[in-house]
Amino acid sequence: MPESTPHSTELTSQYISQVASDLDRNVKEQERIKGELAALQAQLSTLEQDHTVLVSVREALGVPVSSPEPTDTQGAVEPSPRKRTARASAAGQQTRKATARGRQDEETPTKTAQPTLVDLIHQHVSEQKEPRSAAEIAEALRQAHTERAIDTKVVRTTLENLVARSRVHRTKQGHSVLYTAADTQEETASPQSEIQPEIAV
Repeated sequence: MPESTPHSTELTSQYISQVASDLDRNVKEQERIKGELAALQAQLSTLEQDHTVLVSVREALGVPVSSPEPTDTQGAVEPSPRKRTARASAAGQQTRKATARGRQDEETPTKTAQPTLVDLIHQHVSEQKEPRSAAEIAEALRQAHTERAIDTKVVRTTLENLVARSRVHRTKQGHSVLYTAADTQEETASPQSEIQPEIAV
């Protein structure tokens, strides 16, 4: 009996030490996973905000919907060929309806359509005598069109798109980026200069 008591006491202390070590490792693992979940949640929130902004830009530019909206990837199943065929035929019907609707719109006079954000921004920039920042343009449009939700990021992206299409000029003053309307005279001068040599010949 005296020999078994120290042995059992040593075994018990080993179990206690092992359990304490396992508990500490479990707590640290929980904290690590919670940290990763928080980071992933923040990334998801950022992606959702970016998605909203990009959808607004797409609608403002009048780009047709080509990419599917994000769906829950859990339990996603590849559609069968029969379902894909049904979807394709449904898409074809929608395309035909849209084409027929477009022909009707061409034949009948359209009602007063609301101008696109691109038109609003270009018109506003054209009316300004001095360069304006994207934030100033967005604020002016929000005050002029209270019925529309106008986001500064969308305005900035649209302005950059207009710059790429040479409809708006971009200048930098310090850390500020300012926008002005493109000179229409410059746009009309180039075609005339190309025609003049042909007349001379």
